[in-house]
Amino acid sequence: MSVQIETGPSTSERGTIFRFFRRLCSAQGMWRVLIVLAWTVTIIGLWYGEENWRGRRAWNQYREATEARGESLDFATYVPKPVPDDENFAATSLLKSFILQRNVNIVSNDLYLRAGDHVTENTLKDRGRRHYLDLVAWQMAGAALQNGELKPEQKFETDQTDLAARAAAAPAVLEGMKTDQAEFAEALAASTRKFSRYPLNYDVENPWGILLPHLFRIKYACQRLSLEACAELAADQTGPALADEKLMLALADSIKSEPFIISLLVRAACVEIGVQPVWEGLAEHRWTEAQLQELQARFLAYDFLADLQVPLKAERAMGVQIVDLLNSKRSPIKPSPFVNSQDQMLFEQAALDVLGNVMPSGWFYQEKLNYCALFDAQCKGAMDVGAKTISPSKVAAKINELTRQIYGGPSVSPLKAFLRHRIIAAMVLLQGYNNIPNIPAKIAMAQTATDQAALACALERYRLAHGQFPDQLEALTPQYMPRQPNDVITGQPYKYRRTEDGQFILYSVGWNEKDDGGAAGKTLFDQTQGDWVWSYPSK
Repeated sequence: MSVQIETGPSTSERGTIFRFFRRLCSAQGMWRVLIVLAWTVTIIGLWYGEENWRGRRAWNQYREATEARGESLDFATYVPKPVPDDENFAATSLLKSFILQRNVNIVSNDLYLRAGDHVTENTLKDRGRRHYLDLVAWQMAGAALQNGELKPEQKFETDQTDLAARAAAAPAVLEGMKTDQAEFAEALAASTRKFSRYPLNYDVENPWGILLPHLFRIKYACQRLSLEACAELAADQTGPALADEKLMLALADSIKSEPFIISLLVRAACVEIGVQPVWEGLAEHRWTEAQLQELQARFLAYDFLADLQVPLKAERAMGVQIVDLLNSKRSPIKPSPFVNSQDQMLFEQAALDVLGNVMPSGWFYQEKLNYCALFDAQCKGAMDVGAKTISPSKVAAKINELTRQIYGGPSVSPLKAFLRHRIIAAMVLLQGYNNIPNIPAKIAMAQTATDQAALACALERYRLAHGQFPDQLEALTPQYMPRQPNDVITGQPYKYRRTEDGQFILYSVGWNEKDDGGAAGKTLFDQTQGDWVWSYPSK
């Protein structure tokens, strides 16, 4: 039986290792090591220099071309100028409270605040068409609140939306809205002021860190005013309803000068909220000729696609400032919280750590260049400001192309985005609450709502004069409408036809770009099926 005995290196092996280290530590060996290190440092230095030169050169070319078009890449140029308080709508006590209040839910202390969570408005059938607000449910919630019987989990909803039921419920609803009438009346009186600028802190290094607490409260106030206006219309109080409508639109427009895309989106949402009372008044033929003219002019003036252009440029400038901040601080910026997974968030944080502390400054220029170039490409082609149109198919194609440009293919790969110098582009353009690809659809919805409201007012004016709605929209021009808005999707006139019950259907072909004959989708502005319809319930 043989026994194997493990041994260390052989004498020859030990000699080889010894000779290697002896030669390495000799003067000649050390000189060779120094030469290798010098070449390594030189190569790295040359690589850094080449990357810095290449990135800076490409960015300067882009910047010069952009500025030659009269566009600024400095966010400070988009900050609205201060205005005197006596000319500032946002200086009224109600609007100042939108910034100063700590409780984000407090705008009023009336029925809408105290019972709003207990009224269900979203489970009605056929959500692809407009409906009357459920005033009876609001009356029931108010009664339970007054009697101390409102339970935390209690919900109210009825199908009693006929005029008689709503008229009977309206006084109780209006009584519950009286608590804060003085502040709203003051805001209405000041709504004709020339300017509106909220006291936001624009003087920060990171423009994405600017706090916007007023946006939620403006929308909340508009929802409250919409309920009040609908109750006033049911009670045949068109004067107060028009005053509430005007205040809603003034609140929406109070953020028009802000250079943020999210501000424009909130403004558009508030205007859409303001359409509800107009629709209810038209459905019940409440509005007078003079009131209809005023409402028509207000809605016809909206051009959300044109209004989007400044916030888009400001958003682009904010991204540039973020990269400059990252470069100067050499410290990471937190990744977007709207990522697909925790692993992706951790990877983005690690990538930004490396980007902020190791990589050449030329890579920061490449990040800015790629971010701006992709931003520009996403905003062009699918939206035509002059024609006032948005192409959903082109928007979809651009979203696919944007993903390919950032990640090098259809699949999401943060590593590829990092290596391709597109981390900032991925974070801004494809993630977050106001990511660029989702904006065109929201703008199209808001523009359609205002266009249809203006057309519906003109149609009602025609009916008041002739006893019936016209057979064609062309009959409105020029007596009842100086110009007719076109469908923002097709650029062609909106679809219109009279119905057998003496009403009409007015519609856009919607986001699917298909004329479904006035058949609505599952929601009012469905992005997958159906038309975007304006119609009234049959009498």
